Parts: sequence; structure tokens; C-alpha cells
Amino acid sequence: MPDTTLLEVFPAPTDTPFVIEHCNEEFTSVCPVTGHPDFGEILVRFEPGKTCVELKSLKLYFQSFRNEGIYYEAVTNRIRDDLVACMQPRWLQIITDWRGRGGIQSRIYAVHGDVPDAWVRG
Repeated sequence: MPDTTLLEVFPAPTDTPFVIEHCNEEFTSVCPVTGHPDFGEILVRFEPGKTCVELKSLKLYFQSFRNEGIYYEAVTNRIRDDLVACMQPRWLQIITDWRGRGGIQSRIYAVHGDVPDAWVRG
């Protein structure tokens, strides 16, 4: 299981609304069927509530998936749920973009809260 104890937060610097995007271009996990590595890009986009996630802790959390046998859809939803539990953002969007396998490329979206139209990407 990915290690949520790695996630740390710090107080948001302002109460004024703002948006943060973090992108991990080198995410890896393992296909639970074949045991082969899956490679993807993770985009975390959110409007903080009272806290923000600390980047080194986010990097270590992402790395804890490296040997995890987990489907793309489960990865995306797990990251959303863990970050919501740790930060309680006003809204959060996770987009995972997986490298192609067998001629199929996958992109998975998971959201929490009401993502403003200006931040929704197709």
C-alpha cells in the first residue's frame, strides 16, 4: 500500500483563493496482471483550504507506488482520496496520463469538490 504517513502539509500562505499545480512526469507503478511497470504523468491541481502539501513529502508518497500492483483507475482515485484527507482542499483534480501499452493510451480524471470551469481540461 502507498504510504500516506509520508504526506506532510504546511499552512496556506493566504486566505485569498489561488490554484496550485504539481506535475510528476516520472510516476511508476506496477500492472497487477502482468507485473510489468506502468509509466505515467500525474497532475495534481487544487485550491488550498488551510493547508498545502509539502513537495518533498509528495515526491516520497508518489515513489511509494513504485512497487505497488495497482490499476490506473485505482492509482488516480487513491491519490485523490489521500490528498483530500491530508489537506482538505476547497477542490482538487487529479489527472493521470499513462504511456501507451498495446496501442491504447489512457488518461484518468478524479475530482473532489466543484472544480471551476476555467480549470477543467478535456
